[in-house]
Amino acid sequence: MEKVNTMSLIKELRERTDAPFIECKKALESSGWNIDKAIDWLQNNGKVKAAKKAGRIAAEGLVSIAKNEKSVVILEINSETDFVAKNAQFVNLVTKISNILLENDFTTNDEALKLKNEEGVTVEELTTIATATIGEKIVFRRANKFNYNPMTQVAGTYVHTNGRIASIVILNGKDEEVAKNISMHISAMNPEYTFVTDYPKDEYEKLKQEFTNELNKSEKDSKKPENIKSMMIQGKIEKELSKFVLELQEFVVDSSFKVKKYLESKNSSIVSVVRYEVGEGIEKKENNFVAEVNAQLAEATKK
Repeated sequence: MEKVNTMSLIKELRERTDAPFIECKKALESSGWNIDKAIDWLQNNGKVKAAKKAGRIAAEGLVSIAKNEKSVVILEINSETDFVAKNAQFVNLVTKISNILLENDFTTNDEALKLKNEEGVTVEELTTIATATIGEKIVFRRANKFNYNPMTQVAGTYVHTNGRIASIVILNGKDEEVAKNISMHISAMNPEYTFVTDYPKDEYEKLKQEFTNELNKSEKDSKKPENIKSMMIQGKIEKELSKFVLELQEFVVDSSFKVKKYLESKNSSIVSVVRYEVGEGIEKKENNFVAEVNAQLAEATKK
């Protein structure tokens, strides 16, 4: 093999793993200059890192749900591009991590990262290895796990077909169809709060005062009995809060019901709710193509 090719392979391996030059050379020599086998060699010798890609922004990826008879877990794994998120290797990684989380207990993301598969490899190590082998920054972003009593509770789950939105709801009750319908509603409507009592109290009072002042300024409405005015104000508040509060929203599966009334009609009530959307809250980097080209040209003139 010509020297230029060996150096090119060493350079590529360095960029993909951030392993030292001498270790990359040793790995390639030990692997017959096969870069995929060299990555395995570095992994087995504890040399794979993800530091090279640490500064990149991973805002694409997948959300996933795994469930058994008593537990359900939701997680988000990020990649840099949507193309990689559809890659079979990435999808397989998400499935593997989902199963690890389902079979183990954790309460924080840091605890989840330290969980191990049957081979003793941690979730964090799996993402580091994936970063090296796939060639993009791969990040375990977050996860939630819920345990429930199948004798009295049911877990409803929904994952949108594109893998970018997923929801879980735990209900008191045993109707799986009801739970499924509510999880679909949550995915579609993206409520910020589950119950009215979750809505910030100071914001609630501001709304109440605003609608009270509005009603008192009305020549017609201000003369109505206090109980009628109180009902009108409450109606306006609930209409505004329905934009944000799950129990007050018009049910997407049957618009004749509000979510709360639908659940009551099915002898069910909400215990827990969570909704994930890929990349929410992550500030994506806007690439300036002209600046990027100019920077590359400037770098080339230095050589």
